[in-house]
Amino acid sequence: MSSEQEDPPREAAQQQSQHPDADTEMPDHHQDQQQQQPPPPPTSTTTETAAAAAEEEEPREQADEEPQEEEPQEEKPPPPPTPGPRAARLQTLFASTAKHTLDKISKENFEACFPTVAGRAPGTLEFVQRRMVERLGVLWGEEFETIMANRQVVARLNELEGLVGDAARRRAEAGRAGEPPIAPHTLPATTILHAHLHPHLTAHQSQLNAKLQNTQASNARLWDEIQAQRAEMEALLAGVEKVLRDVDGANALLGDVVDELAAETRAAEGDVRGAVVSGAAARAS
Repeated sequence: MSSEQEDPPREAAQQQSQHPDADTEMPDHHQDQQQQQPPPPPTSTTTETAAAAAEEEEPREQADEEPQEEEPQEEKPPPPPTPGPRAARLQTLFASTAKHTLDKISKENFEACFPTVAGRAPGTLEFVQRRMVERLGVLWGEEFETIMANRQVVARLNELEGLVGDAARRRAEAGRAGEPPIAPHTLPATTILHAHLHPHLTAHQSQLNAKLQNTQASNARLWDEIQAQRAEMEALLAGVEKVLRDVDGANALLGDVVDELAAETRAAEGDVRGAVVSGAAARAS
């Protein structure tokens, strides 16, 4: 029964293998028919779509052709200072000390620490020892360089070189003068204190002198303004006094004729009143 059920699929496969060209010939004939048919004429919708696509591509091409703005360049950090003799000696000393310490982590010492691994896998232990030594050397060097950069060791050691050179030069100049230099520890405390405070006090004294000069100049300008105001006040008082004297003189002149003027004024006032009364009576009649 199983052999009979398997026969139909085998027969179908044999039929497909006997006629393989039947399926392959049909697409070729169909392709020939498609090639013989003329292409359809472009419709109005197709032409409008193509024109719109061309218009969209033109701004894109123009945008691509526009020069890109240059990115602002980041400021480069200043180069590290060149190490002087003391800085170079410090770096050499660290390198030699680190090498001497790493040499202590030798293969023999490593095997003594791990005898079981050394007996079973000596190659692996040697590889681990070599990698550990290399890694420790790299880490120590990077940490040392970081500390040197953060603490500005090279720059400060170079400043120390300058101070030592300056001191040696001054000592040589003092020796040539014929007088032996005085040891600093033999000087009294007052002299050492003045030597330390003199630069700071000199700077402060110059600042105070400048402030004093500015204050004096401001006071001179204020004094000139006060003098001008006093002169103006005196001129105004003189004018007021002159006007008062004129008023007093006018009062003295008018003192003799005041009674006569009062009598004439009263008579004129009576005449005016009489004329007004008579005019009113005439209009009433």
